[in-house]
Amino acid sequence: MRIIFSLLFLLSVSWNVSARQKVFDFNARCEQAYDAIMQLRLTTGRALLEAEKKEHPDNLAPYFLDNYADFFPLFFNEDPAEYSRKRSLRSFRLNKMAEGSPDSPYYLYTQAAIKFQWALVKIKFDEKWDATWEIRKAYMILKENQQRFPNFVPNNLLLGAMQTVFGTIPEGYKWITNILGLKGSMKEGMANVNKFIESNAPEAKMFREESYYYYCYLMLFIVNKPEETWEFLQRKQLDTKNNYLFALMVANLSLNNQKAAVGLKVLQERNDTAEYADIQYYNYVMGLLKLTKLDPDAHIYLERFVNNFKGKFYVKECLQRLSWYYYLEGNQAAADKYREMIMTKGGVETDADKQALKEAKAGKWPNPFLLRVRLLSDGGYFPKALSMLLTKKAADFPAMEDKLEYAYRLGRIYDESGQDDQAIAMYEVTVKVGSNRPEYYAARASLQMGYIYEKRNEKGKAIECYQRCLNMKGHDYKNSLDQRAKAGMQRVNGT
Repeated sequence: MRIIFSLLFLLSVSWNVSARQKVFDFNARCEQAYDAIMQLRLTTGRALLEAEKKEHPDNLAPYFLDNYADFFPLFFNEDPAEYSRKRSLRSFRLNKMAEGSPDSPYYLYTQAAIKFQWALVKIKFDEKWDATWEIRKAYMILKENQQRFPNFVPNNLLLGAMQTVFGTIPEGYKWITNILGLKGSMKEGMANVNKFIESNAPEAKMFREESYYYYCYLMLFIVNKPEETWEFLQRKQLDTKNNYLFALMVANLSLNNQKAAVGLKVLQERNDTAEYADIQYYNYVMGLLKLTKLDPDAHIYLERFVNNFKGKFYVKECLQRLSWYYYLEGNQAAADKYREMIMTKGGVETDADKQALKEAKAGKWPNPFLLRVRLLSDGGYFPKALSMLLTKKAADFPAMEDKLEYAYRLGRIYDESGQDDQAIAMYEVTVKVGSNRPEYYAARASLQMGYIYEKRNEKGKAIECYQRCLNMKGHDYKNSLDQRAKAGMQRVNGT
């Protein structure tokens, strides 16, 4: 009996030693794998992770980084078959992380990060409620980890990103975050993100490039400080030639900030070799960038996206742009074909997709002159757009929506060209005429006036404009414009 107890004791000791050996070791090889994955050199990254697993089977870090390698193609390509094959890995990896020591700050952090990444993926596959709960769990885990390890800076990065977004949720959706206990503040959230970026801790160095991605999107789309975003990009000198993820990010930021020439240059100069992942999102961004320049080959990239992309996001918008391309080329048959496809293909999760479907259902084509001006303006080709607009006046357009768009486009071009007083004058006309119409022009004009007054430190006028934007109902791009207006009010109020 003594021998049996001795054997059981030895086995118990052996098991405990083995359990203690499960570590989160982000060693040099794991760092190399992480860097490769963040550049979208996924095959290289996965090979390094497999080598690490074989040499150090008790290291949990490669299993955590595996999740990154799966996240990017799932998020960008939205392939349902790939999602079906990979979704069980979420539980497997969370179980692996739970084998680590609870005394490590990575024990909870890795679980939260995995849940957060899968939440973003689930949104792409229309599992919104599951995604919401996943985000809540990630948020609560991070809050607990922050309490236990207040000096562990990766907590600040993910928490800060969540807090910034939660703080600008439009009022119509606030009940969801209130029920789930998701509290946020744009000021507090960005302070946390900046705390991570400015940190010299080893953990901050490990996830540094990831933090740039969060920072730029939050600063441009939530905080709405485009000048600071571009200054940050120039200061950091991101390697967009060899880092495909950075190239896609800068191209997308360029597309959404009237800097199409910058985005085109980045995508055209990137290192395009077989070691990089095949990301269909590239064709979508490249096609839209080229269309804003009215390039004759824009349709090639848009058609590649429509034909090869297996997901639902951006499809209706892409089909709309294809219909515009052929409409402006005078090929009405092709324009009609792609407009008809909008009815049955893609989803309506984004405001742009919703607007594309609405336009297709209405059956009316935009004024071709104003459409060309819009595309050029969207791309940041302001001198050409302005010279075109100044050949016309509002009275030249019989339809009220075209008169309204004329005023709005002129205001936007003046705005982007730094001619604030002229911009405000055109925006005021747009708001006066269009505040009760379904087009988004009046709401966006009010938002833009808010930005101008905020820049001038005329806080009362800025808040009035942001609130007026929020008060307008039933227009296109309602959710995204409301979020920007709310973010503006928070900035002005310092919350």
